[in-house]
Amino acid sequence: MKYLITIIFFALLGCKSAQQINKQNVENAITKNALQLLEDKRFHSVSISLYKDGEATIKHFGELTIGKGNKPNDSTLYEIASVTKTFTGYIAAKAVLEKKVNLDDDIRIYLDEPYPNLEYKGEPITIQHLITHTSGFPNMPPKSENKKVFFEGLKQIKIETKPGETYFYSNTAPEVTAYILEKVYQKPFEELVTEYILKPNKMNQTKFSLNENDRKRLVKGYNGKNELMPNFNRTLWGGISGLHSTTTDLVKYMKLQLDKSSPIVNESHKKLFKEGSDFWEGYHWYIIENGDELIFRHHGGIYGMQNWFVIYPKKNMGISILTNASFDGTGEILEKVVGNLYDDIEIK
Repeated sequence: MKYLITIIFFALLGCKSAQQINKQNVENAITKNALQLLEDKRFHSVSISLYKDGEATIKHFGELTIGKGNKPNDSTLYEIASVTKTFTGYIAAKAVLEKKVNLDDDIRIYLDEPYPNLEYKGEPITIQHLITHTSGFPNMPPKSENKKVFFEGLKQIKIETKPGETYFYSNTAPEVTAYILEKVYQKPFEELVTEYILKPNKMNQTKFSLNENDRKRLVKGYNGKNELMPNFNRTLWGGISGLHSTTTDLVKYMKLQLDKSSPIVNESHKKLFKEGSDFWEGYHWYIIENGDELIFRHHGGIYGMQNWFVIYPKKNMGISILTNASFDGTGEILEKVVGNLYDDIEIK
């Protein structure tokens, strides 16, 4: 019995040491990749969150204000920009499962006017086309000053390709989706996101609308010329952008997206449109087939900050990288950082 207790003790000690080593490896990988990124002087700060096998590691580097040395922290609020679209996708998946909408519904049945222009040779635009960027809608809404003129702008759109056949990134379509979700649930879109995603997952620091104290924590970012840029001013529903979040809350969002028992998550991760040999569109997720592994990701870019959010279900891992810089090529650079970080952790 004495020898058994001794064996168990050292086994537990060994497990703890292995966990400590793995934690240190993750921290070292994050630090290495963050410091390499900051060698490019167009970047000023970077915050990286990594969640793997139930363990979260969050590290911050650089300065939020040039010359001030004010490093970001767990309370720093970032604009997550187009990563907001994945929240829209989640609510859309919930609506499909609850039969509030069908993926093949003609979107015009939810609009208050006929819009005969929103079709191509009799082929209607469907909910699925909206969430996979295959609707034929333009990138930016013709009118976006407010919700009323948004619908006037829809009348100006000419659909020139058959819906469902061609991928073309659209910041118009997700706003239509958000409006439809408001209509079928009879609740403001902001309230839907709060009630169905933020509150259940205790993402208390993630929000569309900010109070005065929140604004003090909000990042002010820079362009490639080190010029201070304005924050995004949301004038529509928020289907495309507008959420603010922290590194700690984004870890909670990773946990949600890694929850294989969630019917909504599973629905939102469905492959709906094949864009290439190994590339799919889901409910506003870009899905990559890497051998027998599926990777879910989305990029967010706004005037003064950019981010990548990536989920690796097979590895039970998520990575978020946020920076207070935005210029041509920022997304590609951050994408490489995420890839290198993944390799440093997973490839021995």
